[in-house]
Amino acid sequence: MHERERHRIILSAIQEKPVVTVQDIAELTEASEATIRRDIAALHVQGKLRRVRGGAEAVHPPQQGNLAARPFRVSESVNIDKKRAIARAAVELCEEGDSVIINGGTTTFQMVHFMSARRLQVMTNSFAIAEHLVKHSKCTVSVPGGAIYRDQSLILSPFENDAIRNFYARRMFIGAQGISSHGVMEPDALVIQSEQRLMRQADELIVMVDSSKFNRRSSMILCPLENVSTIITDDGVSEEAVAMLENAGVKVLTVKPTASSIKEDASSVA
Repeated sequence: MHERERHRIILSAIQEKPVVTVQDIAELTEASEATIRRDIAALHVQGKLRRVRGGAEAVHPPQQGNLAARPFRVSESVNIDKKRAIARAAVELCEEGDSVIINGGTTTFQMVHFMSARRLQVMTNSFAIAEHLVKHSKCTVSVPGGAIYRDQSLILSPFENDAIRNFYARRMFIGAQGISSHGVMEPDALVIQSEQRLMRQADELIVMVDSSKFNRRSSMILCPLENVSTIITDDGVSEEAVAMLENAGVKVLTVKPTASSIKEDASSVA
């Protein structure tokens, strides 16, 4: 990852919480901790952040957000080629006219670039996905009621009486914070509550995660692996992880990411 892109991610990350550790940033950028320390030192000298023991903080620390989930802009470009290849494979599972649910996330967001010529009925709790599909696709788009969480680009509501219960889908596509033998993991209780309500409206659950997510853990379980029909991941996934999934009855699709894994229509980048 280029230095400029690492710096962008670091500056975005420190808006998420008061202090971000070197280890957190190294995980986000897939750079070494030594590289991240040099980046933090450079940004400190430029006055863009404050260097603290073991990490960095914002010059003007933000108020604590309501969601534990990472901001959309922080994760958007991390492992982008893997996410695009996974998204392409996910869209290939959809047939013309299908009803699908797509949850908010940076991996699921990549699906929009391959949906421009499709006519699907889509329910999504992602403000970013809904906006893109309305502008650049032929899909019918529905969103649930609720508040918009700007940093995560999510539409969430704790209430049962919204559009979700009136929408039926053949498949639901979700991302995740992590995958383990315990199940699909997410970091925030409100996100889990919203996604579980969406999951009840779909026949199949398809999880889209790059191979790095098998090394991550969270304190909260969205659902056990037995609830998952298919997991789409990249070819960097370990044999042990594949065996774990297959033993749980999960179908595993692996894709090979390439630098040219996406070719957007001119209309989608206008």
